Amino acid sequence: MDELAIHGGHKACAPGTIPAWPIFDDSEEQALLRTLRSRLWWRIPGREVDAFEASFARFHDIEHALAVSNGTQAIELALATLGIGFGDEVIVPAFTFASTATAVLHAGATPVTVDVDLDTYCMTPEAFERAITPRTRAVIPVHLAGQVCEMADILAIAARHDIKVIGDAAHAHGARWRGQSVATLGDMAIFSFQSGKLLTAGEGGALVTRDPALIQRAWIKTSCGRPRTDRRYEHVELGTNMRMGEFQGAILGAQLQRFPQQLAEREEAAQRLDALIAELPGLRVQARTPDVTTHSHYMYMLRLDGSYHGVTRDFLVEALVAEGVPAYFSYRAIPDFPMFATGALWAGTPPASLSPAEVRGALERHPIPVSRELAARSLWLHHTVLLGGQAVQVAVAGAIRKVMERAERRTAA
Repeated sequence: MDELAIHGGHKACAPGTIPAWPIFDDSEEQALLRTLRSRLWWRIPGREVDAFEASFARFHDIEHALAVSNGTQAIELALATLGIGFGDEVIVPAFTFASTATAVLHAGATPVTVDVDLDTYCMTPEAFERAITPRTRAVIPVHLAGQVCEMADILAIAARHDIKVIGDAAHAHGARWRGQSVATLGDMAIFSFQSGKLLTAGEGGALVTRDPALIQRAWIKTSCGRPRTDRRYEHVELGTNMRMGEFQGAILGAQLQRFPQQLAEREEAAQRLDALIAELPGLRVQARTPDVTTHSHYMYMLRLDGSYHGVTRDFLVEALVAEGVPAYFSYRAIPDFPMFATGALWAGTPPASLSPAEVRGALERHPIPVSRELAARSLWLHHTVLLGGQAVQVAVAGAIRKVMERAERRTAA
């Protein structure tokens, strides 16, 4: 077997093996030119963002979608629209991207982290229920890498305690649970269109809901506190500017046209790659529960199952990158971020009701051993490894096999 590329050997995946991202064609170019020539670059007189919102909502079987500047602000907007702020607690998983928790802080509320399941990487209903206090106003289940959380129990628990459910579907475009669109599982859901996401315009996000009153209030908050038809600067409540621009809307409209085909391709390819990796020692892929009828596969996640011949997660990532595989370190557990060290959270004086010590206490209130294990042992591959056909998945599995078997041979020697 060739020497590992990280040690000077040949790459297992030569340049060009894995499709480039983002994918675009004449559709995006024509949409951008159409928008450019229209001179309607701002969304309020424009048509591109409106058209994308309508198409995105239809695709997800939801009545209302509001496109915004990014996914992080979509969470902030959801919290603000639901009236969640100072004195409130919001339960979030400890293993997720930072924004799930930091958006809560920007809303003035306190994030309370809970542990996740070792196989699915998602918040467990049991951990959610144990964390509820009289101050709990909302929960943000994160459908990590496209694996939808156990929503039947989460929704039932939330209903019993009058807790709002904001689904973080930043990874879950097109995902379905028991045949139901992930967008419809809760009071609101948010999506991201950041550069690496399944639908992308470089940046962008969306908030979706069934409730017309909520979407109307969200619009006001995302447009500087002004109603949609305002021409007289009637700022009826405190808002900010989260509006998406028309160029982003034009790109996303084109991206959405090819999305169903990409979604189907990723579903088929993930099963193929699962089978190939199942043959390899020392690794375990993220589990998919039977209730997930459509998995979006934003990330292809896997973890080292214990110690295998001295291979660490960090070495595995670096070795795969050297082999030409787009591999990445997984998230750090939220409470372990440096910003949450005492005194590091706010540059100036913290809000009187939200001191760094209180935030730290909320983050450490519940044990999170699984989240910390995943932070140390898991990694993810870019979803482009699921595009381009069977040859791509075979090449990626071959690269992983090369790294793992080379480690075994080194130990044996």
